[in-house]
Amino acid sequence: MGFSKEQFLARLQELQIEFSQYEHPVVMTVEDQAKYVGNSEGGLSKNLFLKDKKNRFYIVSTLADTKVDLKVLSQRLGLGKGGLRMAPEEALGEVLQVPLGSVTPFALVNDSARNVSLLLDQGFKGQERCLFHPLSNDMTISLNVCELDKFLRSIGRDSSYVDLEANPPVGKDNPPDLAALVPSDSIVLPDLPEKAASLQAPPKAHLVSDNKSADITAKATEPSRKVKNVKDKPVNSVQPSSSFKDVGQFVEEILDKTSALLLSEITEETIKQHGQQLGVVVSNCIREHLASELKTDTTLYMQTAYMEGFHVARKMFQSTDTHHQFRCL
Repeated sequence: MGFSKEQFLARLQELQIEFSQYEHPVVMTVEDQAKYVGNSEGGLSKNLFLKDKKNRFYIVSTLADTKVDLKVLSQRLGLGKGGLRMAPEEALGEVLQVPLGSVTPFALVNDSARNVSLLLDQGFKGQERCLFHPLSNDMTISLNVCELDKFLRSIGRDSSYVDLEANPPVGKDNPPDLAALVPSDSIVLPDLPEKAASLQAPPKAHLVSDNKSADITAKATEPSRKVKNVKDKPVNSVQPSSSFKDVGQFVEEILDKTSALLLSEITEETIKQHGQQLGVVVSNCIREHLASELKTDTTLYMQTAYMEGFHVARKMFQSTDTHHQFRCL
């Protein structure tokens, strides 16, 4: 079991960390939180819980008005444009051990989160106070950056403050400037089915705690386990897979990939963010992420069809030639 809100507050008191606390109803967005603590001196925070393709997890904690482009951030970490995605919902309980809507740097107090990387907005340093949920989104606490750093040191963490709106060049002569913040170890979750984002889920359920959706340009692109297994198959095998011999199965695999990506894109957050333009955004995303793969699959299918046709023709020719030879006898 992870720290409870009461245990965490007691821990802060033991460390002699000065803070103020504000109780309020459960809130899921920064807008709702502002209704109760917006008049407090301090910067409201939004917090993203992310993962990369190697099951390494990240908390990105920023001021509410900081704009974060996850494609740019992914490149700066050395993960490529699509290296970051939303962490699966089950990771909240298994890794951070906090309820929905309660992601903050404080979740690192739990031992299960020891391999989670933390990126802090450098904008926090310009705030007199910073506002975070204390592992539960029915309360907000206010503290200054020095006290936040003191807490992080107490759990063996360095405070890594980053300009999250920067877009430095990354390439051969410009190595990723944030590569040192990539966790060294992956986290293995129990073998639970990955859940596609649901329109019935609470707003920003597994991506952010108190987030302004219009500021986030991230898109979830992780396929389901079924689709991932198909995608990971080698494409240069000498013997074509059965899917390239069976038209129905080939089409089903294309539909599986498209459906998984479509479901991961249509979330309550993206609906609010893009509104009537959501269809265009999703269409462009599917085109961007599947075009290259489908070209490869289609080429393989065409090659397989050609090979199959060649073998059939050769057998027919051999059969005809044998029959002709027999008649000549």
